Parts: sequence; C-alpha cells; structure tokens
Amino acid sequence: MASSLAWTIPTPWPAMSSFADVQLAELDERALVQACLEGQPGAFDLIVERHRRAVYQLCYRIVGNHEDASDLSQDVFLRAFRGLRSFRGHSSLSTWLYRIAVNVCLNRLGARNVPEPIDDRQFVDDRAESAAERLLRRERASRLRRAIARLPRKQRLTVVLRAFHEMSHQQIAEVLGSSVGAVKANFFHALGNLKRILDE
Repeated sequence: MASSLAWTIPTPWPAMSSFADVQLAELDERALVQACLEGQPGAFDLIVERHRRAVYQLCYRIVGNHEDASDLSQDVFLRAFRGLRSFRGHSSLSTWLYRIAVNVCLNRLGARNVPEPIDDRQFVDDRAESAAERLLRRERASRLRRAIARLPRKQRLTVVLRAFHEMSHQQIAEVLGSSVGAVKANFFHALGNLKRILDE
C-alpha cells in the first residue's frame, strides 16, 4: 500500500498552463471553491496542495499509523471533491475539511475507541539533541500519546485539535458539530483526565 499522498482522483480537466497556475494561486478560498465548481482546470488540485499536509496530520493523530492516515486523507479529499457544492462558506475551507476528516477517521475506527499507538518518529527534527535528551523527550511524548489515546473520544479529539492543530474553541466546535461550551468542558475534563492518567 503506497504511503504517499499523491492525488489519485481522476479529473476530466487537462493540465493547467503556467499562466492559469499563477492566477489560481492568487485566489482566496472562496474564489478557489467557486473556480472548482465552475470546472476551472487545476482548481481542486490547488485545494489539495494547500490542505493535504494538515489533513494528513489530523488523520494520523486520530488513527495512529501512516498507512491508514494516507488512505483516509485521500478519502477526505474524494468526499470533499464530491460534496464541494454543499460547502456554504459559513466556516473556513480548512474547518470544513477537518470536519470531513474527523468523520472519515471515526468511521474507520468504528467500534475501536482507542487508536493504535502513534510511533515515536512523529514530525520531529532531533539532530540537535543529545542521545539522552532524545530518549527522554521520546519517553515523555510516548507517555503523553498513550494517555491521550485513553481519553474518551470527544475529549481526545478536542485535545488533538487544540494542542496539535492550534484550533480555537469556536473552530473545534465547528469541526465536531458541537457547542463552544461543550468544547471548553471537554478540554477542561481532558486536561484533568490526562493529569490523572499521567500521575498513575
């Protein structure tokens, strides 16, 4: 199974010219979505290019392994491509994509409430650290990831979106289809539960 994030959805459009490429790159999200809906060649490819890393990282942090995250992130963009007409612009495009990603990942997890452990090589440049510092950091990070994986689902998603993706409570509420108050409560309870789990 390939772990790359190559965009594999076939499109009926020919490759973009460099002139069109420059024009598309200057569009904001709303205009880019409109360009997609109007069949502008390469417009959806640009959406994928702008958001694929963040979507992949979110999927990875929910499901816990690279192969599933790669498959799921492609599924997110496939669903977004098919459902782009339903995007109303009430939230940002990234928030809409995150909401799709959360739903796709939760569907994949199904009955599994706890994801597989995330490996210790996650997006860290450790060349400047000594071996002892690297070992200590990895052990702390591993303990924290195991603790997060033990949280109830809503709390776990809230922590991932807040801590790793630096989303506001309002954005998290939009992604999870919840209220800001519920998000704040989930985050508060998650921090308490994390402290308890780590103290164990």
